[in-house]
Amino acid sequence: MIAGNRSAFAAALPAGGRLAGLDVGTKTIGVALCDAGWTIASPAETIARRKFSVDLARLKEIFAKEAVKGIVIGLPLNLDGSDSPRTQSTRAFARNLVPLGLPILLWDERWSTAAVTRTLLEADASRARRAELVDKMAASYILQGAIDALAMAR
Repeated sequence: MIAGNRSAFAAALPAGGRLAGLDVGTKTIGVALCDAGWTIASPAETIARRKFSVDLARLKEIFAKEAVKGIVIGLPLNLDGSDSPRTQSTRAFARNLVPLGLPILLWDERWSTAAVTRTLLEADASRARRAELVDKMAASYILQGAIDALAMAR
């Protein structure tokens, strides 16, 4: 089930449980996880994209190991809110995750990478270090925004 709004997503979730946040790029997938009480999101890992079946196998491993109950995927809308080719690619990726049986929420991620990059620049992270961290930190930023909104809706 893919939800476009937080109410439908929250209704499809069990009472608690960890959520995973994904920042789906063309070369990598940033992964973040939150605690079962939906308080704080933390960066987990960055998966180098290969074939979808390989990426899916790694995601399944993470979701099973961490007892993930739902997935929040960053949706890269254009600044005016319209879809782009990347938006369509992300929607297709989400559709391919539906057989996992976990509720999926598509979450506006327009400013996530810019916000994370700014934070890393302020921390004086090197270019190499920023490249290593940005995707999983963007996933964390996306997931934190979603869990904050879900907590307000409770």
